[in-house]
Amino acid sequence: MIEAVIFDCDGVLVDSEVLAVEVETQMLAELGLVYDHALFKARFMGMSDAAFFAELDADCREKLGIPLPLDFAGRCRERLYREVGVRLVEVAGARKAVAGLTRKKAVASSSTLEKLHIKLARAALWDHFAPHVYGADHVRHAKPAPDLFLYAAERLGTAPSACLVIEDSVNGVLAGVSAGMLVWGFAGGGHMDSGSRARLAAAGSERIVDSWAEAETLFACL
Repeated sequence: MIEAVIFDCDGVLVDSEVLAVEVETQMLAELGLVYDHALFKARFMGMSDAAFFAELDADCREKLGIPLPLDFAGRCRERLYREVGVRLVEVAGARKAVAGLTRKKAVASSSTLEKLHIKLARAALWDHFAPHVYGADHVRHAKPAPDLFLYAAERLGTAPSACLVIEDSVNGVLAGVSAGMLVWGFAGGGHMDSGSRARLAAAGSERIVDSWAEAETLFACL
């Protein structure tokens, strides 16, 4: 029986992934690193900032023969959060679905706690989860390792096998499966493309949910 639901944040609760991909790929193209958007999302979504920028540095060295500029991560985050402050919205229906959920719930995201507060507060979601909001700074190993989901389950006082994870990234799905939790892939974010559902299914999602309206119906059957 499912006793708790653990939500990813970006692309699940708030429509931030579409902003992140836009800003990051544009800034990388300015350096000379050009990525196909679908492959970029499949490879990098769900990573912690530290892992993401380490991978970009490796790509920069391999493809351009130089390291990623030391100030790139800071400039990238600064530009992204300017966009977040102006353009970020909830994923349609997220607030209503979360408010109606009577089971224990938490957020477990590869973002830092500081950034999660910014995003969840802007979308009027923070108070629905606090204090159970957990980020990459709570554990040593971020997704696709299971550590963050296991940490959230422990804080909720719930066995991993009694937790449902809702994720939009391959890395997140892999983390949830590795933690021994039921995982639903969420395909309702603005960043999803034609291959997203198949990638989430292949990573181990038990089902693919296309909207929060659909999720609400499924919650009632848990």
